[in-house]
Parts: sequence; structure tokens; C-alpha cells
Amino acid sequence: MKVLAAMSGGVDSAVAAARAHEAGHDVTGVHLALSRNPASYRSGARGCCTIEDSNDARRAADVIGIPFYVWDLSERFHADVVEDFMDEYAAGRTPNPCLRCNEKIKFAAVLDRALALGFDAVATGHYAILREGADGLVEMHRSVDAGKDQSYVLGVLDQHQLRHSLFPLGDTPKAQVREEAARRGLLVADKPDSHDICFVADGDNAGWLREKLGERAPNHGGVIVDDETGEELGRHDGTYGYTIGQRKGLRIGTPAPDGKPRFVLDIEPVEGTVRVGPRERLAVHGLEGIRPRWCGTVPASDTWGDCTVQLRAHGDEHRARLRVHDGGESVSVELLDPAYGIAPGQAVVVYDGSRVVGSATIASTDRSPVGSAS
Repeated sequence: MKVLAAMSGGVDSAVAAARAHEAGHDVTGVHLALSRNPASYRSGARGCCTIEDSNDARRAADVIGIPFYVWDLSERFHADVVEDFMDEYAAGRTPNPCLRCNEKIKFAAVLDRALALGFDAVATGHYAILREGADGLVEMHRSVDAGKDQSYVLGVLDQHQLRHSLFPLGDTPKAQVREEAARRGLLVADKPDSHDICFVADGDNAGWLREKLGERAPNHGGVIVDDETGEELGRHDGTYGYTIGQRKGLRIGTPAPDGKPRFVLDIEPVEGTVRVGPRERLAVHGLEGIRPRWCGTVPASDTWGDCTVQLRAHGDEHRARLRVHDGGESVSVELLDPAYGIAPGQAVVVYDGSRVVGSATIASTDRSPVGSAS
């Protein structure tokens, strides 16, 4: 099989490429240049697409003995990921750019180009497992390493994309991947994992958004108020600097009457208001999801079914009930155990056991206890 290995410059993608090559596939490595201004790439290991990473990927490809290229997808990345990130925060929502990058770049733009060039599949270093189901469809399951499982950020992939994907690391714990990299002579064996958002140079999301959005954001300045009393507690430079569930950096000097910390409960970007209150008021019991992406067969509409859901990339799994509307166009989710700090714009990924059913973008949350649905 002719395989394009997406090589980020980290240990995972390097070992994934090596395994694909060792399995007898005709492998070509490619690194994605995602910044329109290479001079802005940070050094170190905070991100996953720096100049330093490109050089590490090239050296790994040389050790493996495969051809290597760099593809410039900076314009597409800026339009589909960076602009989306800014627009979502300006609207008071909390996006996940890694999920959007998988959907729009790595398994859309890259896969489309790979197939057009005659490749059969794209291999990445993601931690997830693919297997054929009883119905002949490709199923995606959680990886064996629960701490590194990345099925959440892959929950946007549809059946076409899964059929042309390879995840060689899903059955291996991360510690063993590093040991294997060292045995193979890959210099990235001890390279730290990437963290933060790759296009935010110093990890300061609020500062980056303030610089990029500026006057473009509605009511770039506003007030922070107590959600129960309506009392003004402070002012802010822009609602884009806050997310629901946030505790630190609120810049409010007045302590709560009970002395407990306050959390962001709601963001109103048009009015420029950030509402804060106690943690217990963050409890979410249900949510509505839009723009679903189904990994396989769409669940039956208008009936409630048991499932589990994950609401953050490294969050807990929650027992839930799912109801699909209009043949898969939107979803309702009841949480049997409340989740905290869940914000519109985040993704809900639905599981049946270890199998990923699909995902949706959270449009709204319900903080009233479950009990009315049937």
C-alpha cells in the first residue's frame, strides 16, 4: 500500500512512519508548514509545527530511509483553523483548534491531496485503534494507553476518512513507543510531547487573541458582574479573554460573601458582560449539539440511547443518553452525572464502549437537572 506519513517532528509520528515502512508499505514522509510567517515559529517543544520540528522530521525520515517533503498548507490552515479560533472566541464560544485541524487539514486537505497523488492512506502518530466492524465498516476505538488516547480529537472523522487512515501506535503504551524510537536510532526518542495551541507562540491565549482581534471584537471592553446580585466586580479588556469554567485571572478584587472562589458562568460578547459565580452553578446536565460528524452509521433518530460522552480532550468520560434529530442533523445529550465548566463551541464526542460513534459541536448547555426527557 502506498502511504503518506504525516510527520510532525515528534516521537509519535516518527515511530508511526517507521512502523508503516517496516510493515512493507511504500511510505513517503511529509511535514506540514502551517505558519504564513516562518519567523514566528517558536523554538522548543511547546508546539507541533515549528521550524525545529520540520528539521527533526527530516532527520527521522532519513533514519527510516523514506522520501521526505514539506507541504505548505499555511493559507488553508489560517482560514480553516486560525480564523475559526478567533471568530469563535469573539462570539463567546470556546473552540478546540486541534479538532478543527484534524477535520479540515490533516484528514481533509492532506488526505485529499494524498489520494489525488495516488496514495492509499495517510498514517499519523495519533493514539487510537482502527478495526473492521461486523458490518464491514471501519470502527475507531480508544487506544490501549488511556493517558494518551486521542480518539476525542479524532471524533470528527467520517467513514471515508477512516478508510484511508492508519494509526500504527494505538495498541502501544507511550513509554514503549519512546523505547522503540531509541532502538531505531531516532533522535526524537526523548523529545518532550507538544503542548498548547501550536500557533500561539507563548501559550498566552488571551494575549494572542487581544493582539489579533483588537477592535474587531464586539465590545472589546466590558464588565464582570456577580451573576446572582448583578453587582459589578471589575472590568475586562475583551470577552475573548475568558471561557466558561475559568477561575484564574478574573481580576476581581471583591471576595465572595462565603469566601469561596468565583468561576466564569456566562459570556455575553455583544453586551461585553462576563458573569461569575460559585462552582456549583457550573453543573451541566444536558446539552444540544450541532453539525454532527458520524464515524459510521448514523444512530436512529428520535429515540434515546445509552452511551458515554467525552467533553474535553483530556476530560473524564460521562454516562449519558443520546437522542439524534432529523436523520443525524443535530443531537441532544442528557448527562447522568453532571459535568462542570462545559462551554458552547467545545465538542461532545459520543462513545459506545470504546468505539467512537461520532461528535458534535456544543451549541448550548442546560444546567437544570435531568428528568423531563422521555
